[in-house]
Amino acid sequence: MVKESQEQLEQEHLDKILKLIRQKERALDKSIDSAQSEAQNLNAHFFDDVKLDYDGYSTSMDTALSIHQQQQMLQERQNAWQHDTKQLSTLQRLEQKPYFARVDFKEKGEDKPETIYIGLGSFANNEDHFLIYDWRAPISSIYYDGKLGEVSYNAPDGEQTVEMTKKRQFLIEDGKIVNMFDTNEQIGDQMLLNVLNEKSSIQMKSIVTTIQREQNKIIRNTDADLLFVQGSAGSGKTSAIMQRVAYLLYRYRGNLNSSQVIMFSPNQLFNDYIKNVLPEMGEQNMVQMTYWQFASRRVPGMNVETLFEQFEDDHEDKDIVKLKDSLQFFNAITHYAKHLEKKGMLFKNIYFKSKDKPFYSKDKVKEIYYSFNENYHLRNRIEATKEALLNSLSHRVEPETKKAWVSKTIESLDQEELNKLYDHPDQEFESSAKEEHFLAKKIVIKQLKQVSRKINQNRFLNIRGQYLAFLRAVPKLIDLSKWNISQQQWEDHLERVKHRFIERRIKMADISAYLYLYDLVTGRRTDYEMRYAFIDEIQDYTPFQLAYLKYNFPRAKFTMLGDLNQAIFTKDESRTLLGQISKLFDSEKTEVVQLTKSYRSTKELTEFTKQILRQGEKIEAFDRQGPLPVFYKRDNLEKEYHALESILSENAEQDLTTAIITKTLAEAQAVARALKEQKVKATLIGSANQRLVPGTLVMPSYLAKGLEFDAVIAWEVSEDNYHSIDETQLLYTITSRAMYKLDLLYTGEKSELLDNLDPKTYRNK
Repeated sequence: MVKESQEQLEQEHLDKILKLIRQKERALDKSIDSAQSEAQNLNAHFFDDVKLDYDGYSTSMDTALSIHQQQQMLQERQNAWQHDTKQLSTLQRLEQKPYFARVDFKEKGEDKPETIYIGLGSFANNEDHFLIYDWRAPISSIYYDGKLGEVSYNAPDGEQTVEMTKKRQFLIEDGKIVNMFDTNEQIGDQMLLNVLNEKSSIQMKSIVTTIQREQNKIIRNTDADLLFVQGSAGSGKTSAIMQRVAYLLYRYRGNLNSSQVIMFSPNQLFNDYIKNVLPEMGEQNMVQMTYWQFASRRVPGMNVETLFEQFEDDHEDKDIVKLKDSLQFFNAITHYAKHLEKKGMLFKNIYFKSKDKPFYSKDKVKEIYYSFNENYHLRNRIEATKEALLNSLSHRVEPETKKAWVSKTIESLDQEELNKLYDHPDQEFESSAKEEHFLAKKIVIKQLKQVSRKINQNRFLNIRGQYLAFLRAVPKLIDLSKWNISQQQWEDHLERVKHRFIERRIKMADISAYLYLYDLVTGRRTDYEMRYAFIDEIQDYTPFQLAYLKYNFPRAKFTMLGDLNQAIFTKDESRTLLGQISKLFDSEKTEVVQLTKSYRSTKELTEFTKQILRQGEKIEAFDRQGPLPVFYKRDNLEKEYHALESILSENAEQDLTTAIITKTLAEAQAVARALKEQKVKATLIGSANQRLVPGTLVMPSYLAKGLEFDAVIAWEVSEDNYHSIDETQLLYTITSRAMYKLDLLYTGEKSELLDNLDPKTYRNK
């Protein structure tokens, strides 16, 4: 009975809030219409109210002031319109679900508790009294962090302590309270279960209503220069990071905008998956890209090894790749570049009109480059060399006018082209010789612009040759024997890199080093504007790449998150990754957060998948029930496909979104073809640039990073397909994408990597 009356009171409160929200929406609609029509009216009659007078200084000053006043009025109307539009969009979101929590608390010295409601945005009445608090407001933190009793939060004027007396959670649908419950804990399991039991979609949802205490610590951390989040699959680390971006944009509003936040994600599919999370919270999306995009856009003339090539082509010498991925290699380039201030820089000829004789020979450029004293460092040297070359270019104009190509060009011009060269029509000259000289000079200056462009673009530097020269110097800078690399292996490798350069190809293991050397040599300025950098799936990055990103964004605070159990590309190196990264940051300003509870999957799935790991980090299952994973052993491929079809129809009956995850792209293509022949509807996701679509998906393992599905079918988990110990993490990644149902198919023998599973945690069919 008490609960009923409480629910009734809460429903009355909700009705009152919704009524006020709708009133405010109507008022804003009117205000927006009025501001728009005023702006249009001002625009249409802009000069009607402007005093235009150009007779003297004082009157033209009046004219300028008059125009300025009109512009100011127009700007004010537009600002008012933009502000109201933003407010209206917040209210429209709140009208769907005004709030999800209520907190009662007493401040020190107060007798009566204060009540606040928490939602996705703020809403105040006409007296500026807050009826709903934004989940990111300092006071809202107590909802996520504390149990009933004394609890502290960080307010703008320092830490505040209050006594929390009530913590209530709501599920609201279409203006009605569907469920509500009081809890003493953090976010109640009931609330989480309701959200987690919703079907998955092709877009990630916001988790604002179910942020857990440990996730809240990540979201609101403003002190760390490096926040390293190690979280097991499905622990909500990516969701927490998206809320962290929203929190930072709210906290530093006015000083931070979304263009000063960058996120590196595992692939384009993932970008597509998370693109709605921030807009749902009323924030603009940050800059988002993959590391491949970040690197390859800098070298448009070369083909950088793609995610597909990196995964499918594993022929490169592992020890050499390990060296190139290391911080020692990064430091070796830094050291090598300093040595280039004294000698060893390589240059290219600059040509103009003739490929036989350089306009500026590489020897001449080298002479200029090393003519400056030792106070000139790399950036100063390159700038001074460019200046000297451009200065010299102006002295080359006159001699060039006497060359045969110039007179030939003049003769070939028609009258219209000639007219364009004169300063003005009817231009007169003392003699035809002077006229010809005038035209010759104009033509030479115009043509020499291509030389000045080459100079300004550093086209006199031989960067590919320089990178190869650095690789030749590596044995003097690094003891290769400590990396199990012989001199001969290194020389053979160098030839392969050189051959790839001729074909305009470059490996991922080389691109970061190549760009870093280019940046040091050219003195390219780093990005001082970027304030926060987020790196997801950190286990697939190398220490070199992370050092290079830190070099690129020197003022940014970094948040790195990942699951060291899921390293697909770096494999064994992921174990030492944190140790190597921490060398790049001040240890006092580094924080490591461990998320061990997996919320994505049912208890049955989490208990199953964590057994696959050899030295897995501790993973706790959340108590959500579902079916046991099922193994399907079949005698041949035809029977395996029959099993696949029956699983898909079973999943369709239960309305589950399904991903069939294969090891390689070739397997995914074969499965998609076979399903098409059987008229079974499925979409092949064969490239990171594709869009995620509803329905059954077929994809290779390396494109499934960060995604989740109601049901996963792990294809061909046989010994033939998965036999190497370093494929353990790959199997873990595939199976841990499933939220509710997991089926594993194979022919022949099951992979030995799945031998240590407790028979109670799965079924055979």
